[in-house]
Amino acid sequence: MDFKHLSTIDCKQGAVRRVRFNVDGVYCISSGSDRTVKLWNPHKNLFLKTYSGHGNEVLDACGSSDSSYLLSGGADKSIIHWEVETGKPLRRLRVHVSNVTCVKYNEESTIAFSGSHDNTVMIWDLKSFNFQPIQILKDAKDSITAMQITENEIITGSLDCKVRRYDIRSGCLTTDYIGVPVISLNITQDGQCYVVGSANKVWLFDKSTGELLNEYIGHETGDYQVECGVDRKDRHVISGAVDGNLYCWDLIGGSIVSKLNHKKATAVHSFDSHPTSDFFVTAIKENIFLWGENAMEDEPEEEEDN
Repeated sequence: MDFKHLSTIDCKQGAVRRVRFNVDGVYCISSGSDRTVKLWNPHKNLFLKTYSGHGNEVLDACGSSDSSYLLSGGADKSIIHWEVETGKPLRRLRVHVSNVTCVKYNEESTIAFSGSHDNTVMIWDLKSFNFQPIQILKDAKDSITAMQITENEIITGSLDCKVRRYDIRSGCLTTDYIGVPVISLNITQDGQCYVVGSANKVWLFDKSTGELLNEYIGHETGDYQVECGVDRKDRHVISGAVDGNLYCWDLIGGSIVSKLNHKKATAVHSFDSHPTSDFFVTAIKENIFLWGENAMEDEPEEEEDN
């Protein structure tokens, strides 16, 4: 795993809470403690646009399937649906009674999903004029910390030590008891497994049976909500840590194969893998970092929007 540091961006938005690639990985989206969302081309180290409208820090944001819209959620208990080109907030949704910790689109970006410290997941129809959720999932007994959406499932992780899988087709709920609070959750690229991050450990589970397949240790997460995941080829399990390293384990063998050092002895708390190429983005404090085997070439130039 021969990844190297390609660029660092000072986001100038306070602490970066989350960083996410867009659908094709050309751009990335940063969520800031200064109440803003920002759009970047990390491959060109280029700022594109700021989206302002939240009343408190933004905790998560993501892009739509055609890169025309953004969805963000924050500590002001609200979800905002943005138009990328104009920066205009198209809709503000506020029914949650606590921080919105995670937001996702469905595959067509017509439905929004939001998880919260109020223990609920809310589902929103973005094509209607309804400002109330079309469904509320109330099964969790503690905060929703992570959420993944597939074509047929809603998968959530909670501080109540459980991963819940809602089958959209059958309407069934399957609950896997992890035994420790879930602070991060991601799905392997083949859709067969999910990885769960908790205090100082990452686990790999079979999604259909809930069987524990592997355990990954050697890093420390402290009191941070450190994210974990996999690379795009399902060869490595990846997690941030409090010592300034991004840890990479062999998925099958479970051994540490690489540490990507940020040269800052502070928590690498957010991580996202490029959807199609060998790149990662990570976040430490006010900075986001781009990692890859080689720089991306022949990207179109973008104009900076001030």
